[in-house]
Amino acid sequence: MKIAVLAGDGIGPEIVGQALKVLRRLTADGLKLEFEEAPFGGAGFDAHGDPLPPSTLKLAKEADAVLCGAVGGPKYDALPRPQRPEQGILRIRKELGLFANLRPAVLYPELVSASTLKPEVVSGLDLMIIRELTGDIYFGEPRGRRDNARGEREGYDTMLYSEPEIRRIAEVGFQTAMKRGRKLCSVDKENVLETSRFWREIVTDVAKQYPEVALSHMYVDNAAMQLVRNPKQFDVIVTGNIFGDILSDEASMLTGSIGMLPSASLNSGGGGLYEPIHGSAPDIAGKNIANPLATILSTAMMLRYTFNKDEWAYRVEAAVKNVLAAGYRTPDIDEPGARKVGTVEMGDAVVAAL
Repeated sequence: MKIAVLAGDGIGPEIVGQALKVLRRLTADGLKLEFEEAPFGGAGFDAHGDPLPPSTLKLAKEADAVLCGAVGGPKYDALPRPQRPEQGILRIRKELGLFANLRPAVLYPELVSASTLKPEVVSGLDLMIIRELTGDIYFGEPRGRRDNARGEREGYDTMLYSEPEIRRIAEVGFQTAMKRGRKLCSVDKENVLETSRFWREIVTDVAKQYPEVALSHMYVDNAAMQLVRNPKQFDVIVTGNIFGDILSDEASMLTGSIGMLPSASLNSGGGGLYEPIHGSAPDIAGKNIANPLATILSTAMMLRYTFNKDEWAYRVEAAVKNVLAAGYRTPDIDEPGARKVGTVEMGDAVVAAL
């Protein structure tokens, strides 16, 4: 089982380094894994003038799974759009056919006080957001800039979904709900967007194949409000690319820190790219204060979804729970009475708890 390791930029190398320590400990205990690293994002541009160098893409396609850190930083902001680090992420998703992004939002009991919401609102939170990754306004054509009939400059993008794209992500949503609480909420903006009206029609049609699952629909603005008002009403949320991008980041704050949320981006063949949902955080890079737990938990998702190694995934998740129960906290989740540690120390603690 080969893993392509794309650490990326900013805090990426730091947090991926801790995740690799965990995986290497598992290999010492008998799990057969291989690792190969390659530059990606800003690091790819620095090394090869491309955020997704051909050699990196070749490695990602040959590997069984991809472990990614984070990309981007202020030094790349002035680059033309095709050369910016974020384009590396968009392109690798497209090249690998990674259409389904699974983002669990779980609040560990030890972190209830780290959430900005009242304990009675978030205690016991366990929801899954499924975001379509390769369509929507992020990829729709045409896009660009032009002068309109009045001689004014304007920018434009295209929100677009085909029926097969909607059906396959809806299938993932229903199948995930079947394994959980059998409730699926489809989020759209059907009252104003034709794309969303089409989305709702197709999701409703797919629902006929899953009579055991209770399907509901919700406008994205209401969903954003409900996530902070009553998040435990949700079991599984399925939505498009741009809405999912926003809602999953919002959901991360329910858990106390964006540094706690892993993600899995899957294709139809079971391959996947695994990464924390947060960005490269260049302001704290190199300071040994980044939270590596989302990246470590992403490796647990990798073991479960691509390698079908549930017992090893549970072992990683249990180690994270035990470390939190023991009071270890990086600065983003620190609280009075806790044991404040850095990135490396947190990684060491998880390895010791395996």
